Amino acid sequence: MDLTDEQWALIAALVADKPRIKRRKVDGRGRPRVPAREVWNGNLWILRSGVPWHDLPDRYPPYQTCHRRFQEYCRSETFEAVLKTLAKDLR
Repeated sequence: MDLTDEQWALIAALVADKPRIKRRKVDGRGRPRVPAREVWNGNLWILRSGVPWHDLPDRYPPYQTCHRRFQEYCRSETFEAVLKTLAKDLR
């Protein structure tokens, strides 16, 4: 079960698709960043299912991407803010 459009609207501002370090060169080379919504859906699937990262289904971004962003979100306390926002909406 992925985030609904309503849930995404609540948290989209908290998880803007801005990389921490600008890595793309002016000439446009480089890999584009995976959209945050796809990564959040993968991260939440892992948390709900409790399986290891490498068992993330193919419908989500690569598990390495999801895990790396999960770590970024935890370090920046974004993950906590998102979970609080979603929990507050449940009430």
